Amino acid sequence: MIDIVVLFFLLGVVARLCKSDLRLPEALYETLSIYLLLAIGLKGGIELSKQSLLFLAPQVVACLALGFAIPFVLVPILRRLGLSVVDSASMAAHYGSVSVVTFAVAAAFLQKRGVELESHAALWVALMEAPGLIAGILLARLGGGAASARINWKELMHDVFLGKSVLLLVGGLLIGALMGEAGTAPIKNVFVDPFKGVLALFLLELGLVAGGRLSELKKYGARIVGFALLAPLVLAVAGALVGMLLGLSLGGVTIMATLAASASYIAAPTAMRIAVPEANAALSITAALGVTFPFNIVIGIPLYFELAKRLA
Repeated sequence: MIDIVVLFFLLGVVARLCKSDLRLPEALYETLSIYLLLAIGLKGGIELSKQSLLFLAPQVVACLALGFAIPFVLVPILRRLGLSVVDSASMAAHYGSVSVVTFAVAAAFLQKRGVELESHAALWVALMEAPGLIAGILLARLGGGAASARINWKELMHDVFLGKSVLLLVGGLLIGALMGEAGTAPIKNVFVDPFKGVLALFLLELGLVAGGRLSELKKYGARIVGFALLAPLVLAVAGALVGMLLGLSLGGVTIMATLAASASYIAAPTAMRIAVPEANAALSITAALGVTFPFNIVIGIPLYFELAKRLA
């Protein structure tokens, strides 16, 4: 049975396709995104406080390596599809990074089915956010794009590592790890219990945004749409294999596959705008948010769960 939060996303898509005047205030959208990032970080941090750093070391290395490697695999494919060097690098960076909301939907999917996952899984999200962006930027620079030679690396690193999404997620992790379960108990009713309801509202807004981008797909042709549908499937297999090699649980393998299959539409567009301004930003965001994100939360996550059951 489909998860209720996915239905909110579909409601937003239908509302936009029907040209409804439904809108969420911009300030509310920002508030919801801040809440989700902090809540995911806090939950992961609380569980992180119970873990040994030595035990986590292989997972840290694997997450960093996987996120960094994905753009190197995708750029040659995108080049063969006819994209320029900078557009290929930019899109590959989007897919090398991760979607926090896709992670949240996958976690809700597992929780509904009573499937346990590693309690510190939010750490994987934080680790995989930046490596793909850095790899994409390096590939654009190595490709000789005009913009790549003028990168302001100080500004870029500040934006990648201290941008809103990374700062809130890592900040929540550190606060949760420092305070532990007892120290965060006073805010449990704010950041834990209402989480799924807030996620549903956020997905409603993303449904409105994604629905508005569906018409743009005609501009980019079947090749890009096909890539945005097939790339998550291939990357999910890679993520699931990494999870299996790490000895993760069924839920953990599912989450690792989901993260590898997801594409960033928050951190990546900002980083690419700074580092590779000549890339077609609309192309990458339409593929990531207009195709891959809906595919993952409606169809992909159940597929990745079945894949994990066969591997784990």
